[in-house]
Amino acid sequence: MKRIFWLGVGVVTGVALSRKATETARQASPAGLASNVGEAIRELAGAVGTFGADVRAGMSEREQELSDIVEERSRVVTPVARRSPRPAAADGRHAAPAPRPRRARRAEG
Repeated sequence: MKRIFWLGVGVVTGVALSRKATETARQASPAGLASNVGEAIRELAGAVGTFGADVRAGMSEREQELSDIVEERSRVVTPVARRSPRPAAADGRHAAPAPRPRRARRAEG
């Protein structure tokens, strides 16, 4: 009975080590390395895209804060303050361009 038990343990250990060695060899092959590099580049591209979106959101928020301060101090409505926020669906690379704000005419005097 002991011999059958140890034979089973040996077979299971051999199969597990064989699978582990095969997986390690596949990862060390050129195709495995290319797969790992591809995944890393995709992950990096996603992180860069997320960072860019966060920066653009922060810039927009700060621009709105600054225009509110200018409007409050000078009582002049800035073009950013008049612009209504665009819906989220229209935001993006292929969104229609926002209309240009018109400049105020100079007072003649």
